[in-house]
Amino acid sequence: MAPLTGPWSASWWFAPAALGRIAVLRVLAYLLVVVDLLFTTSWVAHHGDVSSSLYRPLFLARTVSLPAPTSFGVTLLHWSLIAVAVAGVVVTVAGVRRGDRWIGLAVAVLYLWWMFVAMSYGKVDHDRFAFLVLAFVLPTVGFARVGQQDRSETAGWAVRMVQVAAVATYFLAAWAKIRFGGWGWVNGATLARAVIRRGTWFSDWTLDLPGLLHVLQWAILLLELAAPLLLLVRSQRLVSGIVAGLYAFHLMTFLALGIVFLPHLVALAAFLPLERLGRRGERAPTATALSGAAGP
Repeated sequence: MAPLTGPWSASWWFAPAALGRIAVLRVLAYLLVVVDLLFTTSWVAHHGDVSSSLYRPLFLARTVSLPAPTSFGVTLLHWSLIAVAVAGVVVTVAGVRRGDRWIGLAVAVLYLWWMFVAMSYGKVDHDRFAFLVLAFVLPTVGFARVGQQDRSETAGWAVRMVQVAAVATYFLAAWAKIRFGGWGWVNGATLARAVIRRGTWFSDWTLDLPGLLHVLQWAILLLELAAPLLLLVRSQRLVSGIVAGLYAFHLMTFLALGIVFLPHLVALAAFLPLERLGRRGERAPTATALSGAAGP
């Protein structure tokens, strides 16, 4: 019997991946945490000054009995997370062989806590899911150096988990549109309303073309529903091209509506051959070495 090679086989889940990809993902993830806390979600810090009566902890926060945020607690969490994330970047870039797992675990736990503080007041963003998976699987891989070509099944499992989470984000977003918005999401004035509320010079002109917006709504839904097919593509060049197209889609969304999904974009990088970055050049073998390798 031929070995299983489908998407649910062990060989697919644990297909070896280069450690250099893990190292670059660590740098990107930890830098994103710093940018996120200082700019993208800096508003979360204000939740420490909000009345605790408005605090509605998410399921996991209730499970571990997290207390309502306070001004001191949120400030301490904010700067502790930034400090640990910066340490993670330094350790990874410098190639330090100790502490990477514990730093990664600290970043994952503290960032999850930051998300509890952010999302326990009535708003939950779906673009954090794949990034949280990324944060928690990175510590499962040992030492990894930027440009390192050595491959391991542990790194492969971590990469695959992030890839599945990134694809699931698209597919579940489409399912949510159909489940809660119904077919009116694609057949109504969803994008027109978004452009009226958040439009820019890049998108205001589309209000004169409602038919185009209608087509775009269907295109977005079909793109999200088809996202799992990306997991079946074997050509790395084709995968990179598709991911580049997704990055272009998110860039246009940002230019049109001012909406950016930075954490998701970092997680999406798990599909790219990041191990090629910082790869050390290998010296070509000399004629003497070749003759010696050939034997007498």
